[in-house]
Amino acid sequence: MTHQDQPAAIDEVMELLAEHGSDGLAQAIGVLRDELMERERTQALGAAPHRRSEARKGSANGSKPQTRHTPMGPIAVRVPQARGLDSYASALERGVRSERASKPAVAERDGPGVSTGKGAAIAERPRGSEVTGSQVSRAAGALDEGPEGWRGRPPGETPYPIPDARDEEVRLGGSIASCAVLTAIGIDPEGRRSIPGVGVSMAEAEVHWRGFPASLQARGPHGVEMPTGDAHAGREQALAARLTGVPRRRGQSPPAEDAPAYVPRPSLPPEVAAGPRAVFDAPDRGEAERRLGLAAKRCRAVAPKPAEWPEQDVPEGLTILTLPPGRRRRLRTSDMPERLNEEVSRRTQVAGLSPNEGSVLRLVSAVAMGISEGWETGRRRMAMGPG
Repeated sequence: MTHQDQPAAIDEVMELLAEHGSDGLAQAIGVLRDELMERERTQALGAAPHRRSEARKGSANGSKPQTRHTPMGPIAVRVPQARGLDSYASALERGVRSERASKPAVAERDGPGVSTGKGAAIAERPRGSEVTGSQVSRAAGALDEGPEGWRGRPPGETPYPIPDARDEEVRLGGSIASCAVLTAIGIDPEGRRSIPGVGVSMAEAEVHWRGFPASLQARGPHGVEMPTGDAHAGREQALAARLTGVPRRRGQSPPAEDAPAYVPRPSLPPEVAAGPRAVFDAPDRGEAERRLGLAAKRCRAVAPKPAEWPEQDVPEGLTILTLPPGRRRRLRTSDMPERLNEEVSRRTQVAGLSPNEGSVLRLVSAVAMGISEGWETGRRRMAMGPG
């Protein structure tokens, strides 16, 4: 496909879908990917096709047909070539990195010692296309290079890190055990998200959590103002040990959801049920503490147990009220780590049971690397101004 203006590419996609329905979806995606790569080449060259420019850095050199295998099946693409430029086709690389990760991860799932031929047969199932044994071997080797360097990169200034974890099943000594996939989301001074770190350990105990932030600190993150996390004891202890003097904050959703659960529904007055949310919606910390005392007083009149939640769960959730209002809305809940965990889980479920921690780390790193790149080049997550 030659370089088109945007309406022409969209028209071609619409015609494919109108004529073939869902059967034309793979071909339509190929058209859009071709157009995106053409635009990337134009941007990298510094000049539009057939145009002279002093800013031009090289010259177009046709295109090379390739077939990319995706979960929808094989997609034919034409990769634009250029003289005088290094690799620039990031659209192509982002689209296939997690697929590369799936090859060795799926192939390894039957345990150590699985043959590449058997691994290829297994890997074909979720991908819908043929995978050779040599592809499995090459993918495992190539995949370790990029994510390993990515995991070791300097995180830079990260005022609001959000560490989190989820469980993943692995084989361990002939049995099945759970390991913890540790992740950290960061928000930089411009309000853009990234994933500064990914790790895998056999548990979420403090000894494991302490090693994860230590590995991040060794790479030089700075400017940490307020880490966010849930009430997991190991995580809180590790953060307290590594980030002395830095105020920590809990997400607001768990305390708001847990307090009413202590009271039988028929006896829960509306003003008591609304108490936690009213506390977190306060304009400042002073007003929040006033509402907190009022909510606890109302709770005691119904049942003693929910009256304990102010002292136990809420204070660290109010730390966010020291931030400008524009930042609170994005940081008040645990939506970001939950969405990341959902995407990681979606990819690991394709691979199935992993044979070891290294296999989990390989796949999770590839998925997280692609997500992080999209965040870093996308729109800002939140405004970082004073208001």
